[in-house]
Amino acid sequence: MASHINYTCTLLTILLIISIPSEAQLSSKFYDSTCPSALTTIRTAIRTAISRERRMAASLIRLHFHDCFVRGCDASILLNDSSTITSEKNALPNLNSVRGYEVIDNAKSQVEKICPGVVSCADILAVAARDASFYVGGPSWTVKLGRRDSKTASLSSANSQLPGFGDSLNTLISLFKAKGLSARDMVALSGSHTIGQAQCFTFRTRIYNNASDINAGFATTRRRKCPASGGNANLAPLDLVTPNSFDNNYFKNLIQKKGLLASDQVLFSGGSTDSIVDEYSKNPTKFKSDFAAAMIKMGDISPLTGSKGQIRKLCYAVN
Repeated sequence: MASHINYTCTLLTILLIISIPSEAQLSSKFYDSTCPSALTTIRTAIRTAISRERRMAASLIRLHFHDCFVRGCDASILLNDSSTITSEKNALPNLNSVRGYEVIDNAKSQVEKICPGVVSCADILAVAARDASFYVGGPSWTVKLGRRDSKTASLSSANSQLPGFGDSLNTLISLFKAKGLSARDMVALSGSHTIGQAQCFTFRTRIYNNASDINAGFATTRRRKCPASGGNANLAPLDLVTPNSFDNNYFKNLIQKKGLLASDQVLFSGGSTDSIVDEYSKNPTKFKSDFAAAMIKMGDISPLTGSKGQIRKLCYAVN
């Protein structure tokens, strides 16, 4: 009798262990039966937005990144202020800087028309980042799906866990390590700065401090659109050479001391990541492959799955 009970308990334990991962697992086929047109619908919305404004590609990749680094890839960054929520949009790394919210809202609206209440905003963010990369010449990758949306946001986490434009190499490595990402992942993901633009206030100190880690001619050129005072929101491309193409020129810039942000240049400043930057500057195929792998890895940060969270009807508000 005792052996029968033990066998039954063991069997139940095994079944329980088997059932837990299956609920929490993301899958590229998650919507194959519930919303087979979801990915095509999202791709159309993203391509339309980027065709109108090329810069939006960089903004959408960054939006997914800023979402995943705060409490995981749960679309918490999309939530507006409410009586119960203090929006992450107000955090210093996001305020008047992160863009593309309306593009995600539009994609969500299009998907809701064909499959109401099925596709999460968190998954739309992940797919949008992939489609944005590919549209401007970057790599594509298979997006794992099945994330659910957060019912809360965390302003304090956004302020403390997102990398800053003046961070040291050690700080950057630590921030990424805390999210399960390696130094190589960090360098590869930083390569998204091969597209997009930065505001004057984020690089003013760097171009005016006459330090040894910046090319003098490059600094002079950048000062034309970024005065010593004022013009904080003036924009400048992160990569002057090919600002609208996803390539490996970003890494070539770093080797020439032409990184726009201090947090860019520290990747090639005599530290532990110099060899990775050098490798990517010579091998664009390896960079793109590593970038895609790092984006997949980033998309796996603490997703809400199963019965956790919800599928928001509107990305900017809880149901």
